[in-house]
Amino acid sequence: MTSLYRQYDQAALDVQYNARATVPDVAPILKQYADESRAARETLPCTLDVRYGDHADETLDIFPAAGGGAAPVFVYIHGGYWRALSKDDSSSMAPAFTQAGATVVAVNYTLAPDATLDRIVDQNRRALAWIYRNIARYGGNPARLHIGGSSAGGHLCGMLLAGGWQHAAGLPDDAVRGALLLSGLYDLAPLVHTHINAWMRMTPADAARNSPALLPAAHGCPIVVSYGDNETDEFKRQSDDYLRAWQARGFPGRFVRVPGLNHFDIVLELGRPGSPLAHAVFEQMGLPTPNRRPPSP
Repeated sequence: MTSLYRQYDQAALDVQYNARATVPDVAPILKQYADESRAARETLPCTLDVRYGDHADETLDIFPAAGGGAAPVFVYIHGGYWRALSKDDSSSMAPAFTQAGATVVAVNYTLAPDATLDRIVDQNRRALAWIYRNIARYGGNPARLHIGGSSAGGHLCGMLLAGGWQHAAGLPDDAVRGALLLSGLYDLAPLVHTHINAWMRMTPADAARNSPALLPAAHGCPIVVSYGDNETDEFKRQSDDYLRAWQARGFPGRFVRVPGLNHFDIVLELGRPGSPLAHAVFEQMGLPTPNRRPPSP
C-alpha cells in the first residue's frame, strides 16, 4: 500500500470521501430538500432569483423575517460536492427561521465542471458582499449576517470566514457574525487523489489555495460545527480539526451532536425549530429559542 494522504492510499481515500456511500439511498433525502424548499417558496413571502452578478447562475432567493424590521440574516450555501443541487433545494429551513425572526437567503452558484473552485469561491464571496450592501431593502440587518452550509457548502462558508478578500469586496473583516458548518471540507489536499477530482480538476496548488484550514480567519466569530453519526472518519476528522484550530486561536466555537442523522438529512434538522441544531443557530443569532427537543439516546 502506498499512502497518499495520512495513512490512506487512493482506494481508501475514495471510500473516506464518498459521502453518498454512507446512506443506502440518497434520492429520497434530496427529494425532501426539493419538496420542502418548494413549499417554502410557495407559502412564504419571498423574492426569488435576485441577481448578485452578471452570470445566469448568480442568483439568490430571499425570505424576509416574519416580524419585519432589521432582522438577523441567515445565508445558506448548499452542498453537493460543488457539482450538484442549487438554491432551489436550499430553503427548507426558511419557514422555521423566518418565523423565529430571521431573514433567510439561499445562494446559487455555478457548478463544476462548468466552473473551477476558484470561480465558485469568488461567486459566493460576491454573493455575500451583495447581501451586505443590499439586504436592508429586504428587512435584513447587514450588521447581523450569519452563514451556514453543508458539505461543499461548509467548505464555502470556511472560505467566507477566511481573511484577505474582504477589503477588495468592500466588506469589513467582521461582516460574518457567526457560522454553522455541517460536514464540511477544510483541507482539500486529499481530494486531489480521489474520484472527486474527476470533476473538480484541482492541482495541489488549487487545493491549498482553497483550503480554509490553511488560511487565517478574518474575524473570530462564533461557529457551530456538526456532522452525522455515521459519517466517515475523514469527514469527522476534518470538522474536528477545524473546530480545534478555531478554538486554539481563542475564537468561540462548539460542536453540536445530532444523534441518528447522516451526511444528508442533517440539513433538514434546521427546519425543525425544537432540534438541538436549530436551537444552537437561533441562540447564535440572538433569536428566541423554542422548547428544545431532547437528543436521541
